[in-house]
Formats: sequence, C-alpha cells, structure tokens
Amino acid sequence: MMPRLRVAGLGDSRSPRGATVLELLFDIVYVFALARLAGRISDDLTIVRDTLLSEAGQTVVVFVAMWLVWSLNALTTSLFDPRRPDLQVILLLSMFGTLVLAVSLPQAFGERGVIFSCTYVAIQVGRPLYLTLALRGHPRQRGMLRALTWHSASGVLWIAGGASGGTGRGILWTAAVAIEVVGSATRWPVPGLGVTWQWGDRLSVDHLAERYNQFFMIALAEVLLETGAAISYPGLSTERTAALVAAFLTVVAFWRIYFSHVGPSRAATTGDARDALRPSEWASFSLLLMVTGIVCVAVGFGHVIEDPEPPIDWALVAVLFGGLVLFLVGRIFLERPVDQHRRCRVLAVGALVLVLVAPTMVLVPPIVMAVVASLIISAVAVSDRFFHASPVPTNPTL
Repeated sequence: MMPRLRVAGLGDSRSPRGATVLELLFDIVYVFALARLAGRISDDLTIVRDTLLSEAGQTVVVFVAMWLVWSLNALTTSLFDPRRPDLQVILLLSMFGTLVLAVSLPQAFGERGVIFSCTYVAIQVGRPLYLTLALRGHPRQRGMLRALTWHSASGVLWIAGGASGGTGRGILWTAAVAIEVVGSATRWPVPGLGVTWQWGDRLSVDHLAERYNQFFMIALAEVLLETGAAISYPGLSTERTAALVAAFLTVVAFWRIYFSHVGPSRAATTGDARDALRPSEWASFSLLLMVTGIVCVAVGFGHVIEDPEPPIDWALVAVLFGGLVLFLVGRIFLERPVDQHRRCRVLAVGALVLVLVAPTMVLVPPIVMAVVASLIISAVAVSDRFFHASPVPTNPTL
C-alpha cells in the first residue's frame, strides 16, 4: 500500500524560496498602474501652482493605497505557500481588483471615487477575512484577525470618503491610509488579541526579498517607458539624445546601487549571497520610497525630453532631484545591517549632494539639469562600488 500524501493546512504551509509565475503575472498589472501614476504626476506638474500641493497629496494617497495592496500580498505569499489553490484565487482576485484601481486612479478624487474605494476595501478586507476563516483553530489566526480589525476600521473611512467627495474625501482617505500605514508598521495591535506579531521562521525572507527585486525591476522599466514614449513622437535631436543618454545612465546607476550595494552586511565578510539582502522591519516602506523616487525620475526625464528648452520649472527640479533623493534614502534603510548603528555613508552623502545642488538647477536649461542629475547618481554608484567591493552579488538572483 502506498502511503497517503498528507496535505498541510494553510497555517502549516510554508512559502518557497522563489516566487511563483502567478506572482509575476500579478506584478504585470503594476506596470500599467505605475504608468497611470506617472501620468497623474505629470499632470500635477502642469496645473496651476496654487493647487499643486493638494493635487500632489491626492496622488500620494492613491499610490500608497495601491502600494499597500502589493506589499500585503507579497507578505501573505511569504508567510504561506502561494502554490495553494485558495491563495492563487486570492491573488487572481487581488490582481483584477488592482486593475480596476489602476483604471480608476486618474479620477479617484473625481467621478470614480466610489469605484476606487469599494474595490480597495474589497481587496484589503477580503484577504484577511478569508485568511482568518481559513486559519480557524490555528495559532496564527489571531494575527490575521488583528489585521482584519484594522482594515475594517479603515474601510469605513474609505467608503465614507468615496461617498462624500470634495474636501471630505481627501480628509477621510488620508486618515484611512494613515490607519493602514500605522497598522502595518506596528503589526496591527489589538487589545485582547496581542500587541506584537513576530513572523519567526514562518516568514520566507528569501521569497520576500525576491518579490522586492521583481517589483524594483518593474519600477525601473518605467524610466525607460516614459523616456522612450516621450522621444518617439518628436524624434531625436541633440538635446533629446542627451536627455535619453542621461536617463539610461540613471537606470544603470539605480540597478547598480540596488543589486550590488554592500553596506555592513554579512555578505561582505562571509561571502554568502543568501545573507546579502535581509529586509529590515521597515523594508516595505523603504521600497515604497524607492519606487516613488523612480517614478518621479521617470516623469522628470520625460518632461525634459518633451520640452528641453529653457526656462526651467522649479517643480520639475523638485520632482527629478527629489526622486533621486527618495531612492537613495529608501535604499539606505532597505536591508538590516549587522550593526544597527552603521549605515552606508556613500548613499547618504549622495543624497546630501543632490539636496544642495538642486536649488541651483533653476538657473540652467532643463537638459543641463537632467545631465547633472544623471552624473551625480552615476558618481554615487561608482563610489559605492569603490568603497564597498564584494565578491558575491548582494541580492538573491532573479
């Protein structure tokens, strides 16, 4: 008699080291979502300046919301086995919901607010609700029940904001996003259900790191998409070619800094590539900063290619240089160093240089600004390689 194969329950399942094909398919939706986000940021640069801050704030709210969908899905598939049929259904439903969110994104604070809010709540409440029911009787159920409690509370504000419109929508949605960010950062504490949630050995760090790598590559492609689309119609000229080269060098620098950066990690001393990227407690928010920075850089280069002639707009300088600073700051805190008091000074100095140089860029033509930005971030990448040499890659290979 052949022994019967025992199928582990959801609570006892373990995530594999590598990401599944379905997770890659899920990420494809975010190619479209990031393009819509870039379009919204680009529109923000062309509006009247007295409404710029409010429009930018709206863009931040909807982007953070969509980011929370992705990051919590990545966390779920790093805690449980994403090859299970039930989790695959969860991913597919989240994928379709994310597509609806991306389609609604440009008018989320307009006529599509109800669609955006209802879809978002369905994703963020539906996921922990199913997991809570599926983990019935398992010790890990309490953690999911706590997450469900927080998302249910924020869901009320999302629905109310979608129904109200106007200034009320902005206030309610901002509060809802704040609740979810705080909940995620503190592991969703609930009186009576616990105030801490240690993932322990149940969290597949390798799987989560690879998911971060994959999403980073999708965001990196946005720079090439924006610059390529911007230069396709008017064609090449001396200024536009220079901007295109600057954008390409920036992409290479981003790649080099992210995948080959070596801070005070064990990989530099042990030569073990598996120890290279150990996500910190704030890794999700660090990647959020990096992706936001990359999208801003993509928009900045796209605008320079479309209009390389002076005068330059201060908002364009803020978007391009601010994006580079966000990327460097996010990379500094992405991984967990052995000594928590040690961080890479090369990236910090690079961010400081960008901040100091940015104000002077309003005095030069846009193409000069783009070239200077590219040269600075390229110099940071080269300096990082010079000061932190490693015999092994510092991130799991894709």
